[in-house]
Amino acid sequence: MKKFLLILCLLCALQQLAAQNLNLYEKKWFIRGNDTLRYRVMFPEKFKPNRVYPLLVFLHGSGERGNDNNAQLAHGGEIFTREAIRHYFPAIVVFPQCPAGSTWSHYKRDHHPKSGNFNIITEAEPPLTQRLLKQLLDSLSESGVVDTRKIYIGGLSMGGFGTYDMITRYPDYFAAAFSICGVADIPQMMQKARNLPLWIFHGAQDNVVPPIADRELYKALMTSGDQHVMYTEYPNLNHNSWDAAFAEPKLLPWLFSNKKKHKKQ
Repeated sequence: MKKFLLILCLLCALQQLAAQNLNLYEKKWFIRGNDTLRYRVMFPEKFKPNRVYPLLVFLHGSGERGNDNNAQLAHGGEIFTREAIRHYFPAIVVFPQCPAGSTWSHYKRDHHPKSGNFNIITEAEPPLTQRLLKQLLDSLSESGVVDTRKIYIGGLSMGGFGTYDMITRYPDYFAAAFSICGVADIPQMMQKARNLPLWIFHGAQDNVVPPIADRELYKALMTSGDQHVMYTEYPNLNHNSWDAAFAEPKLLPWLFSNKKKHKKQ
């Protein structure tokens, strides 16, 4: 009984510590006219406004949508608060929150095996939430504290869809990207985002977003001669492959090692 209580107390302490760490992310609201994008942002330790830093934005999945400005930190938020990560990879980290009923990109279910059960709709204009996000990133980039050669994007599930969509719409904006259990418009990726450093993650047993679409994307990019794409598939994992992806020791060193040759105009 004493051992059980000790373990329970330890778990509670760890949960409290994790919650305290997430408080390192400041609550912010990006407002344009009648539209609002909620987001959390964490600045580097010993932040200096006369320096420039990498900018990383992470897009959550459909389960973290809402307006509490908290849920989007559920997956991945804690990683970037770790002391070693903040020391070796000082960066401005942004976690925006997609409102309920909205998405980062246009798509619909089609139950077609080769598309991973999703049909990506490449509209002329992205959803409002993505447009607000791009304006937020532009605002941060123009603030003078962002190294515009080092802007990165990643996302999981619905956020993986959004990651693919944004790097095809703005291929010269990002230095590198990573997607976890997402689906891409392969022709658009081939045309616009080929050779952008990209790491794809997926669970082989994923029955929510089957891995076939990411396999086909990787195959197409490799066949085209793209030397900047990597693919990691976890044989025994279902949809929650993000835990394994975040645990990859080479993910952040790889991500932050990428830099564009020229600053964003």
